Amino acid sequence: MKPKLANTTSTNIPGDESRTRVTEWQTLDWVQEVQKRGAGEIVLNMMNQDGVRNGYDLEQLKRVREVCKVPLIASGGAGTMEHFLEAFRDADVDGALAASVFHKQIINIGELKRFLAEKGVEIRVC
Repeated sequence: MKPKLANTTSTNIPGDESRTRVTEWQTLDWVQEVQKRGAGEIVLNMMNQDGVRNGYDLEQLKRVREVCKVPLIASGGAGTMEHFLEAFRDADVDGALAASVFHKQIINIGELKRFLAEKGVEIRVC
């Protein structure tokens, strides 16, 4: 089943409706447009994955990677150290971010950096 790329300006998301609008554009359209406008990097937050800790949406990341010529940062879904590795290895992202797994001390940042470095991911170990 082909993954549906989310409309980044959907109004079905709770919040301030005056700040969103429905468009015909899909994720790949937006990625190409922001690059034309000079984006230096793209943080792709998969809202359907955000906070659930089931892993990044690798299929969407792979499709975006095909058209993304600037650094691509994965966001939304990390729950294990392996999820970070999968994003780097399988989707060829340049970076991966997370929040709750660090705030709730599910993953230790130092341990994650060592794990990724041991797996061959180029990482700054501070």
